[in-house]
Amino acid sequence: MIKDLQSLLGADLVRGDAAALSAYSHDATPLFDGLPEVIVSPQNTEDVVKIVKFAAQNNVPIIPRGAGSNLCAATVPLNGGIVLSMTNMNKVLEVNKSELLAVVQPGVTNQVLDELVAKDNLMFVPDPGSKNVSTIGGNVATSAGGLRGLKYGTTKNYILGLEAVLGTGEVIRTGGRLVKDVAGYDVTRLLVGSEGTLAIITEITVALVPRPAASKYGVAYFEELASAAAAVEKIISAGILPSTLEFLDNTCILAVEEFAKLGLDTSAGALLLFGDDGDATVVNSSVEKMAEIAKSSVGSRAVTLAQDIAAADALLYARRCSLPALARLGTLSILEDIAVPRPKMAEVVTRIESIAAKHKLRIGTFGHAGDGNLHPTIVLDKDTSDEVARAEKALSEIFGLAIEFGGTITGEHGVGSAKLPYLEAKIGKNNMDLQRSIKKVFDPANILNPNRLGS
Repeated sequence: MIKDLQSLLGADLVRGDAAALSAYSHDATPLFDGLPEVIVSPQNTEDVVKIVKFAAQNNVPIIPRGAGSNLCAATVPLNGGIVLSMTNMNKVLEVNKSELLAVVQPGVTNQVLDELVAKDNLMFVPDPGSKNVSTIGGNVATSAGGLRGLKYGTTKNYILGLEAVLGTGEVIRTGGRLVKDVAGYDVTRLLVGSEGTLAIITEITVALVPRPAASKYGVAYFEELASAAAAVEKIISAGILPSTLEFLDNTCILAVEEFAKLGLDTSAGALLLFGDDGDATVVNSSVEKMAEIAKSSVGSRAVTLAQDIAAADALLYARRCSLPALARLGTLSILEDIAVPRPKMAEVVTRIESIAAKHKLRIGTFGHAGDGNLHPTIVLDKDTSDEVARAEKALSEIFGLAIEFGGTITGEHGVGSAKLPYLEAKIGKNNMDLQRSIKKVFDPANILNPNRLGS
C-alpha cells in the first residue's frame, strides 16, 4: 500500500517508517492508541480525491487529522489504515475585509489566522485553549468551542461554506460567502462537528468580525463554587453577556498557583474570571457591574479588576494553564468535557466531588461558567492499573450525571472514541439509527474514520 500511494502521489507525501507511524498512533487523548499503516500528507484537493478513491477501491480506513490536539480520541487510528495529515494544506487563500470573511485550507491554525486578520482590525472568533496549534480544519471537524463561546458562539457559528471530499471521492461545495443562504439542506452545518466521518474538509470559508476596541477583566473569589454559580446567574439575569466568564475550583486554584505563581487566593473555594470586550465605555460599564454583583453576592471574598494589559493577560493565563498545572500533579491527566444547564452547574460540580471521593481520585474542575461547560480533570498515576480502572468508572458516572441533569456528554471536545459508548444514552436509538443512515449516504464504503459517529 505504501508503494502504491507513493506511485500515486510521490514519495515525499507518503511515510511508512516506524517513527512516523508511532508519532501518529495517538492524539492528545490519554489511554487511546492504534498503529496506522501509512501517513499521507496531501498538498491539495486533487491529492485528497486520489487518496479517497484509492482507499475506497481497497477498503482501507482513512483517518483525517490536523494537529492531533483533540481530546476525544477522534484521530486515533484504532483500525490501522491511512492517517491523512492535513497540515501541509496550510494556506490562507483570501482575506476580504469588506465581506468580513477569509478562505483558508484546513491546516491553518487559529492563531495564525487571527493574527493575520488583526492587521485589518478583524478577529477570527473561535478560541479553543490550544489555539496556537489547533487547526481550523480540526475546529470544524469537532465544532470546537473556547472561552468566547457565551458571547460569540462557537466554530459552527463562523463557518460560511466548505469544500469537501465525500467517501466516494466526489467533491462538493456547501454554503458560500453569504451570511444569508437557505438554499437546500444545511449540509455545511451537518459537516461541522462530523469528526471526519462524512467528508474530508479541504477548504473553509469563515466569517470574521470587527476586532473589539477594548477589553477588561476581573477576578472574584468565593467561599464555595455554589456562591460563584449564584453570582453567574445574577450577572446573566442583569442583562450582561460577557465575553469571558470562567471558573476554577479550589483544586485548580492550588495547582495553578503552584505552577504559575500568580498570587491567587489559594484558600478560596472558587475563582470566577470575568471580562468583556467591545466599545471602551460599554466594556467599562459591564465589567464594573459584574464586579459589583460579585461583591454583593453571598460567599464573596474579594473582587479585583485588572488595571492593565499585563494584569489581564495574567488572569487569562490562570484559566488557560489549568490543564498543564493539574497535569504536574500526576503522571496521567484525563481532561473531560460535559455541559449542563447553567443553574445546575454548582450541584453537578458538588456531585463530581462526591464521585472523586467515592473512587478515591483527585479531580479538579474548571470551565466555562457562562455556558455550563465543565472540564472535570482526573489526575492519577498511569502505572497504577487499579487507579486507571477507578478513573474509567468515575468518568462513566460523570457522563451519566450530565445526562441526568439535562446536559450533554460533550460541550466542545467531540465524541470521537472516548465518548462513543455513551452517545446513544444521550441522543436516543432513533437518532442513532438516523445518523447511521446519513453516514451511509456520504460514505457508502465506511472508510472515513470508521467505528465512530454514524457507526
